[in-house]
Amino acid sequence: MDSILISGANRGIGLELARQFAAGGWHVLATARKPDEAEELAALGSNIEILELEVDNEASIAALKETLKGRPIDVLFANAGITGDLKAMAGDVTREDFLKVQAVNGFAPFALARALRENVLAGERKVVAAMSSLMSSVTANDWGTQYTYRASKTALNASWVALAEAWRPLGLTCVLIRPGMVATRMTNFTGIRAEDSVAGMKSVIEGLTPADAGRIIGYDGLDVPW
Repeated sequence: MDSILISGANRGIGLELARQFAAGGWHVLATARKPDEAEELAALGSNIEILELEVDNEASIAALKETLKGRPIDVLFANAGITGDLKAMAGDVTREDFLKVQAVNGFAPFALARALRENVLAGERKVVAAMSSLMSSVTANDWGTQYTYRASKTALNASWVALAEAWRPLGLTCVLIRPGMVATRMTNFTGIRAEDSVAGMKSVIEGLTPADAGRIIGYDGLDVPW
């Protein structure tokens, strides 16, 4: 049975990812900050294993690493993320908000990937994925705003491509995935259905090959401009 670890799997896109992969016969390692309160995850069935993880807490990542020591993981999907204040104008962006969003969106996926690298190396598919965004694109940024969120996802892209190059010789495939504008709490329920986005992302992940390392791939299979 293929296995996938999904961070931030207790709601929104993460929950739908867990639902669809579990329904597809995958064993899902689903992380949540408060596993005891992840009732929707627990209701998804026997293919779901809920694990505690606070992604911006290095001690929590270390504890997860110890819990999973020696266990193969086919796909690691660093999904957990936050938006910060998307409406803040340049003069209103605070250092605190900027650094918090960077910690969760930029550094945490990187820290999780390096912590669980050996687990993924022991798996069959050897995929290390992270949730990017069209907002990460410098080329496509023709309307400004969303300073903090954009910066965090662009930083994620840069570190992930560096990982793709560094880990390619090991046989690991590091990719970035764009979910599209999905109707969740994060987007005020504006956009496409989470079910449709996740169905597309699942198809992309299942079709990945080593040649895809370093790409930003949309749920529709199309590349996102840098």
